[in-house]
Amino acid sequence: MLELPVVNKESGRTKKPDWLRVKLPIGEQYKHVRKLVDDFKLHTICQSGNCPNMGECWGAGTATFMILGNVCTRSCSFCAVKTGRPPEYDIDEPARVAKAIRLMEVKHAVITSVNRDELKDRGAQIWYQTVVQVKETSPSTTIETLIPDVKANWEALERMIEGGQEVVSHNMETVEELYRKVRPQGKYHRSLEEIKRIKDYGKRTKSGIMVGLGETDDQVFKIMDDLVENGCDVLTIGQYLQPTRMHLAVEKFVHPDKFAEYKEVGLSKGFDFVESGPLVRSSYHAERHL
Repeated sequence: MLELPVVNKESGRTKKPDWLRVKLPIGEQYKHVRKLVDDFKLHTICQSGNCPNMGECWGAGTATFMILGNVCTRSCSFCAVKTGRPPEYDIDEPARVAKAIRLMEVKHAVITSVNRDELKDRGAQIWYQTVVQVKETSPSTTIETLIPDVKANWEALERMIEGGQEVVSHNMETVEELYRKVRPQGKYHRSLEEIKRIKDYGKRTKSGIMVGLGETDDQVFKIMDDLVENGCDVLTIGQYLQPTRMHLAVEKFVHPDKFAEYKEVGLSKGFDFVESGPLVRSSYHAERHL
């Protein structure tokens, strides 16, 4: 079952269905996490990506750290992160991320980054140092890294994933037929190859897609097959939400029953774990599949 968006005629904004309503961030734990993020001058995808789950996750003492700044060299039409020429990256950032994770007593840390296409190594050395320093300061913490498209720089990819993290994720974001519209600087089969190489390196692999952008069920099932064929262990599926009017509009709000169906189909196709729901994002409840 699919629900069409309901547009408010006065504001022109798309009205969200009840199942997409979330509580405002409150609570002492939320304030504690926010203070740590501010004090250590860190970026989180929770903030930069306007994640609807920020209140829940921060209230539970978890956050997804975004390294290498908060300006991306890509201009994906779904993403709220700023696009432009990034400033010089901060070589002290890995130490600050590691200290914040230790103070938060995080059991499972998720780290992501913007795309840094202007760097020869795509930021791989900062990735490596961040994982190594988190492991040194919090040896019992498991780490999941959500890495960008390295544009077939496989040497950079290897450096990104050899620091000791348990899970490496690379999001496909959408079905093959919508790539030009959703990820104009990405390539569908290049991202599949990145996932395959991560698996061949011996890591637990993960990817995520959004629905509600105009894809069909058959297209969703095909990307599931492609991911399983290329060694993807874990899949997340969530509802696309338009960050601003400058971004792609929501074509459809997908009913929770359809997400439940996607989960069932995904598991039957061979994924070890599928997290599927309207508010699911790539790092939502990331610790569950470990």
